Amino acid sequence: MNAPVLESEEHQALRAAVAALGSRFGRDYMTRVVREEGHPEELWAEAAKLGYLGVNLPEEHGGGGGGMYELSLVLEELGASGAPLLMMVVSPAICGTVISRFGTPEQKAAWLPGLADGSRTMAFGITEPDAGSNSHRITTTARRDGDSGDWILSGRKVFVSGVDMADATLIVGRTEDARTGSLKPCLFIVPRDAEGFGRRRIDMELQAPEKQFELVIDDVRLPADALVGDEDAGLLQLFAGLNPERIMTAAFAIGMGRFALARAVGYAKERSVWKSPIGAHQAIAHPLAQAHIELETARLMMQKAAHLYDAGDDIGAGEAANMAKYAAAEACVRAVDQAVHTLGGNGLTREFGLASLITASRVARIAPVSREMILNYVSHQTLGLPKSY
Repeated sequence: MNAPVLESEEHQALRAAVAALGSRFGRDYMTRVVREEGHPEELWAEAAKLGYLGVNLPEEHGGGGGGMYELSLVLEELGASGAPLLMMVVSPAICGTVISRFGTPEQKAAWLPGLADGSRTMAFGITEPDAGSNSHRITTTARRDGDSGDWILSGRKVFVSGVDMADATLIVGRTEDARTGSLKPCLFIVPRDAEGFGRRRIDMELQAPEKQFELVIDDVRLPADALVGDEDAGLLQLFAGLNPERIMTAAFAIGMGRFALARAVGYAKERSVWKSPIGAHQAIAHPLAQAHIELETARLMMQKAAHLYDAGDDIGAGEAANMAKYAAAEACVRAVDQAVHTLGGNGLTREFGLASLITASRVARIAPVSREMILNYVSHQTLGLPKSY
């Protein structure tokens, strides 16, 4: 799959370099890491050494000075090699972006260099057992502790990725507005060893190096400077992190779809049942061509979303990021399904590494927001249709 001609030479060079790194590790490496219950530490370290993990973070804090366009390109190419790094979605994209845009000078100095060079990672906790996609029902709350200025944080989170290897978790909580008494979202940095900060691994069918956790936050005491940004601008800051999350989820899905499609195309060129390779038959060729078209179309929307975000257009980026995530998820699921179908029984073997993607590909349809909620967003925000809720 060739890079679109609209990309600069620098972007094409970056794409080629990351693809070369990914090919050195590949699907077999990630499968072994999962089997051994480990983490992709070697790939993470190598990507960090080459400057890929922090390519979106400011140069003055050790990053590459790029944006979401460059970071999404890195994740897409690693995914296309069969070795995506899910924590790139969380650590540099969400947490790094929020801290670089809204953090205090002290928070930036403490966290951004480590997030950029891969020596530190940060998880992100927003989903709760009873809140689902409704962020207004988040019950994790923070209150001031008298004159000390400390925060006391309490609540629960679920489906938090990579907590076991993260130095801290950026937690979405709610504080009380002194003027209205209503609750408003705020972001807090919670160190992994904070007293009262407990975690339990969730047993998932999904095979991935990054594990999922439930968090129990039991009156965790945090210093005043654990709050990221302005207490009264939490919603703006929250969505500044969620738009990159959607862009990077699209990159994750597109990379996965490209990997599956490449395996299927290679097989269809070589596999012969009668006189010619099965790829010569339109029943095989056309669905693979359609999958390619859908992945390319989704990539263009992802690039648009990244461009808008990097240009500072948060509203335009919000619409495009949601559309990109939707399009990429649908394209990925169909590409994986068609790849498995193309290989027949071989598509379910470990040798070809496609069967596990059947489950993994559906993640992009569900997380970080379901496709139905994206359709709600587009119908309300873009088309101006009335809400039913």
